[in-house]
Amino acid sequence: MSDKLIIFDTTLRDGEQSPGASMTRDEKLRIARQLERLRVDVIEAGFAASSNGDFEAVKTIADHIKDSTVCSLARANDRDISRAAEALAGANRARIHTFIATSPLHMEKKLRMSPDQVFEQAKLAVRFARNLCGDIEFSPEDGYRSEPDFLCRVLEAVIAEGATTINIPDTVGYAIPELYGEFIRNLRERVPNSDKAIWSVHCHNDLGMAVANSLAGVKIGGARQIECTINGLGERAGNCALEEVVMAIRTRRDHFGLEVGIDTTQIMPASRMVSQTTGFVVQPNKAVVGANAFAHASGIHQDGVLKARDTYEIMRAEDVGWAANKIVLGKLSGRNAFKQRLQELGIELESEGEINAAFTRFKDLADRKSEIFDEDIIALVSDESVTAVKEHFRLISLAQRSETGERPQASVTLAIGDAEHSVHSEGNGPVDASLRAIESVVQSGAEMLLYSVNAITSGSTESQGEVTVRLQHGGRVVNGVGADPDIVVASAKAYLSALNKLHSNTERVAAQG
Repeated sequence: MSDKLIIFDTTLRDGEQSPGASMTRDEKLRIARQLERLRVDVIEAGFAASSNGDFEAVKTIADHIKDSTVCSLARANDRDISRAAEALAGANRARIHTFIATSPLHMEKKLRMSPDQVFEQAKLAVRFARNLCGDIEFSPEDGYRSEPDFLCRVLEAVIAEGATTINIPDTVGYAIPELYGEFIRNLRERVPNSDKAIWSVHCHNDLGMAVANSLAGVKIGGARQIECTINGLGERAGNCALEEVVMAIRTRRDHFGLEVGIDTTQIMPASRMVSQTTGFVVQPNKAVVGANAFAHASGIHQDGVLKARDTYEIMRAEDVGWAANKIVLGKLSGRNAFKQRLQELGIELESEGEINAAFTRFKDLADRKSEIFDEDIIALVSDESVTAVKEHFRLISLAQRSETGERPQASVTLAIGDAEHSVHSEGNGPVDASLRAIESVVQSGAEMLLYSVNAITSGSTESQGEVTVRLQHGGRVVNGVGADPDIVVASAKAYLSALNKLHSNTERVAAQG
């Protein structure tokens, strides 16, 4: 077996299925560029058949990404597969990932198909896809809970039809490491043509074992591809975290004996970009990328690290991109320096108008904040007001007054379409007053599920605040993110960002892998 482990990143597809984590085409492209710099082997860019927006996102990524294989998910039917192939037409290296459920529960309750029908559909789907693309991945959805005899029959057939990668999903996070590893190994031993395909693992984190299960699938089962996401992003409890499996393989090379092509110094930039784009904050004690991952509070630990780092650190912070924040720009920096830094961060704005809008916002931020960090730049260009797309709801101005013993007040001017509205409101605090003012005009009727504030950079009270607002309305859940040195303004931006997503008519077809 090969000693190379393929890293398949599905942040832009399975990660995006987290409630509220949907991304725009430009946001997806920005993250895809960072994944390419991270040297991810395969980028699952989306589910092209689910919506026109997802089709355009997959197509744009396929047209721009040159070093990584670009993949689109497709259900096991001709329409989905054709749509995926069309979106991937411009890719240097393309992959179609087709799937169908194979567990008794899913076949009976969800698909309402017999095992024989599922077998035929899986076989025909791979045959059809193989005529459109040379790189085909097949996943039996809910594979871990499937009957082994039936699963072996399906997998042997799809390999014979040309599937080059066989992925075994633990779709509902039910697996236990030893059992999952043995399950993969038994499948490989029982399927006669198993050596004709690369075997892959895709684990969800419902029991907190996605990383352990994935590593067991590799070590015990002999899989040579791991499907994962940045920060473990994903629906329910999330997916296997890329940063954790990569650093486990690197740190314990003595045990796994495998190589990965990942540039680990790009892990932290990728983590920050995904977190700031989606609004899903990384918990401080998260392995590898959490703020406390390399912090030592215990006196004994501090003493040991000062004497020899390896007394308590099994990997170096700088190896995963935890370098000291470098101040890259200031109020005297010019447009060319700003544009160059955007390129270094992998941010490519598509028009001069977008660059000019971003630079104007940068200069405004530099007047209010003396030190500009990379995280500030990422947050700045993530702001929807920078892009050329005209949002339905836009903040024009905000004034608020808060005094001890007095009820806080806020006056907000916002644009709704082409009309401007000014409104005044009171609230329990300045943020509450501001959002009440906005809602009194918009009258969305949305329920707020989450309000979260975090500092974009640490160590200073003049850091930009990043606010995440999660709204629910009519069965849709969306996240809005806003950043500003003024927390109240950031809150208003985040609320309007979420309202704009609710206002969007984009619909997605859920897919589970």
